[in-house]
Amino acid sequence: MARYTGPVCRLCRTEQKKLMLKGDRCKSDKCPINRKRPAPGKDPKARPGKRSDYGFQLREKQKLKRIYGMQEKQFSLFFDRALRTSGITGENLFILLERRLDNVVYRMRFATSRSQARQIVLHGHVTVNGRRVNVPSFLVKPNDVIEIKEPSKNMVVIKEALKEFGKSGVMPWLQLDPDTMKGTFMAIPRRSDITDLADIKEQMIVELYSK
Repeated sequence: MARYTGPVCRLCRTEQKKLMLKGDRCKSDKCPINRKRPAPGKDPKARPGKRSDYGFQLREKQKLKRIYGMQEKQFSLFFDRALRTSGITGENLFILLERRLDNVVYRMRFATSRSQARQIVLHGHVTVNGRRVNVPSFLVKPNDVIEIKEPSKNMVVIKEALKEFGKSGVMPWLQLDPDTMKGTFMAIPRRSDITDLADIKEQMIVELYSK
């Protein structure tokens, strides 16, 4: 499975937005966005050029793709599935992305970033309805129970990540018992529920793929 192996902070600098790719580091003073670092490869004194409609659409797609840690081919497959599903394509895309198991593990505070959640899933530390699932793109359904495997509940990385639950809780479509490390995907989220990504303009992504 192809994945990006370069410096992830460079991606945030490119988009000039926090993509939350490195967990706690993104909240610290070390974050390049907090330090107002310019986009890579550009002279900070240079006057910005005028961006085309295509340029704006491409940037929205790249932001969303990088937030969920996906490569172009996989992201395109998710868009095609959203297009074939009845309803609004942009909202369908968000719903499919939120249903990914690696994203749900991240949202349940078992990991501090989606990349860390992907590793936890790949290494077989997660079960869905009592069955081990090691496929990050597995789509979770309403009422599915996601749990950390018993032998993995002593992992320091998961215990440290769960501290965020006491500060921020979980999204309204999720339910979590931090003591048993077991949670439930209660319902399909609505686009308006995904408040931390409210600034993503999914209609631009739809227009980009419609060309």
